[in-house]
Amino acid sequence: MFDTIAPRYDLVNRIMTLGLDQGWRRATVASLGLPEGSVLLDLACGTGDLSRIAVRDGYRVIGADLSMGMLTANSTGLALLEADAAAMPFPDASLDGVLCGYALRNFTDLALSLREIGRVVRPGGRIALLEVAQPPRGLLRTGHAIWFERVVPVLGGALSDRDAYHYLPRSTAYLPKESDLRQLLINAGFATVTRRLLHGGLSQRWTATKVGMPAHRTPAAA
Repeated sequence: MFDTIAPRYDLVNRIMTLGLDQGWRRATVASLGLPEGSVLLDLACGTGDLSRIAVRDGYRVIGADLSMGMLTANSTGLALLEADAAAMPFPDASLDGVLCGYALRNFTDLALSLREIGRVVRPGGRIALLEVAQPPRGLLRTGHAIWFERVVPVLGGALSDRDAYHYLPRSTAYLPKESDLRQLLINAGFATVTRRLLHGGLSQRWTATKVGMPAHRTPAAA
C-alpha cells in the first residue's frame, strides 16, 4: 500500500493537514534536545520529511523503512535501508536517538517494535514519536472527525489511492490508549515519557529518554 502512495505522499500530507504537519515535524525534531552531530534513526522515514529537518538541525541521520516504494521516492541523499521496525539491523545502544512520524499504528507488533527501539538507543539517548490523535472534546473533535474520516478519503482517492486513504483514517483504531502506550514505552526501557497534544489534539508527540543498560536479544538456539 505504501509503495503505491509514495509518489504523491507528501502532496496528500500537506493537503490533509492544511500544511500544519511541517510545523509538527519541526517541533518533534526540536524536542529531542540532543547535541549537534548526534546519530539519529528516522524510522519509517518515508520520503524523508523528518530527516530533512533533522539534518538542518545538525544531526547525522539514517533512514529506514519497510516500503521500498517510499525509499525510492526519498530524495534526501542520506543513507537508507529497507528494514522492519521489529527486527532492526543495528547493534545494541548504537544510536543517539530515534525519530518516527505517523507510523506507530502501522507496525504489526508495536510492543516488539518499541522494544527494538529501546535496544538500539544508547542509555541517555532520546526518542520523539509523532502520531495522529483525536481532539478530546467540542467542535474541534467534531470537525476533525468529519475531515479525517470523510473528507480525507475522498481527497486521497482523487489524488492518490482510494483504498489506502480509506485505510489510513481507520488505522487509528490500532493505536493503544494513552496509558497503554506509555506503559509500552516504559517496558521498552524509557523514562520521562511525555505526551503532548498538538493544535488541540490534531496530532500528538511522545518523547522519552533511554535509561539503564541496553537490552540484548536472546541468542538463537543452536
